[in-house]
Amino acid sequence: QVQLGESGGGLVQPGGSLRLSCAASGPSFSMYSMGWFRQAPGKEREFVASISWGWSGGKRYVDSVKGRFTISRDNAANTMYLQMSSLKPEDTAHYYCAARKGGISLKWDEYEYWGQGTQVIVSS
Repeated sequence: QVQLGESGGGLVQPGGSLRLSCAASGPSFSMYSMGWFRQAPGKEREFVASISWGWSGGKRYVDSVKGRFTISRDNAANTMYLQMSSLKPEDTAHYYCAARKGGISLKWDEYEYWGQGTQVIVSS
């Protein structure tokens, strides 16, 4: 079983940058595809980015973050990252790390394991 823990959230001004981290337990991290989701108050949970299992996994992004966010993983460190730049107020949300055994997915209900989330606030 995978245990996940997010860190790196906080308050940042519009146009700024922030890096989120997701630390995973266990020796089989490379076998899990990973994803980032976010949820703003009063809104549905939204897919943000995902990265497939393995050493050279493919990546997917929601259109609104393409060119601004970069998802990556360090399998030796059992850690996934979300580098966020050119942040906008609409990026404000609670960000969740998720994992699933198998291929990449953009659907939240296909991920079995979830972290507790970390808050990101973009405001001047």
